[in-house]
Amino acid sequence: MSASEPRVNDATVLVVDDSEFWRRMISDMIGRLPGYRVVGAAADGEKALSRIAELSPDIVTLDIQMPGLDGFSVLERVMPKRPRRFVVLSGYAGTGSHDALHALELGAIDFVAKPTGPIFFDAAKMEMRLFQSLEAAREADIGVLVGDVSRQAVRQGSTPIGVGDRVVAIAASTGGPRALSHLLGALPADLGAAVLVVQHMPPGFTATLAARLTDVATMPVVEASGGEKVVANRIWIAPGDFHMRVRCVNGDVRIALDQREPIWGTRPAADALFRSVADVYTGRSVGIVLTGMGRDGAEGLAAIRSAGGRTLAQDKATSVVYGMPGRAVQFGAVERSVPLWELPRTIVECLESVSASG
Repeated sequence: MSASEPRVNDATVLVVDDSEFWRRMISDMIGRLPGYRVVGAAADGEKALSRIAELSPDIVTLDIQMPGLDGFSVLERVMPKRPRRFVVLSGYAGTGSHDALHALELGAIDFVAKPTGPIFFDAAKMEMRLFQSLEAAREADIGVLVGDVSRQAVRQGSTPIGVGDRVVAIAASTGGPRALSHLLGALPADLGAAVLVVQHMPPGFTATLAARLTDVATMPVVEASGGEKVVANRIWIAPGDFHMRVRCVNGDVRIALDQREPIWGTRPAADALFRSVADVYTGRSVGIVLTGMGRDGAEGLAAIRSAGGRTLAQDKATSVVYGMPGRAVQFGAVERSVPLWELPRTIVECLESVSASG
């Protein structure tokens, strides 16, 4: 990408990192991206707070592990009072995945994994990932990030469906971890269906996501390893860099993982899962597209609907980024658009209708 002259509608970016190397590297990357302009830098959390107040940047790239006031503290101070669009930079290794997910819980919009240890990495790939995160941040509805998602009454009146030959398939990207936390924490533990989730994340981060969701979900959550029998009242997360599908093996439905070509530039991709769900479960499925950037999930959701399954999308008002659900709606794949807090009840209703017609 070539640099362009600053324009009035360029998004302004503040770069926060305690490493001079990374401040320069990230600033140079952003300087090559069309539509973005670096307006300042900060080497620690205290300076970041001062520069945010002074410059009022549209987006802040934020390191987490810094001396003194760390990135978590910056998020905790800024988001409740004067929320900003934060993109977190976090390492692949060690605590990096935990840091990134905790930052998302505190209100960051997205994260970019940066290498740790010796600096040998694909700069072009990281620059593209940074561009994708900045684009997601630019589109994000900041009001959704600081709003309260009520779980009131979502479990009231839910009863077990009883038969484990149904599935709920979920797609999520930007804003997905927070949405999944609310959704999976509000479903009935006796849902009577398996839950399969594709969340766009790199390797190493999906295992951490599964572990964190286990703390809030009503059902056990694991990162899929391939070959597992799909049973009711269990949640599987697709591992980073692997497509997750379902297939019939000797009368059982089992999880299959593969590293075929990315779909829409991502692996795992929801379209891969959704198409396999449509083939295996036909009308005994509920497909859902949650908040996220891009178009993944729309075509697969249409396949589920064509096969007789039920299809839902998170509505625009509660989506951090309406790209994926909006695309699914435009594609004619969505039966109903539903606010996040109503999705658990709606899923139960859809499964009951599937059971009645099954």
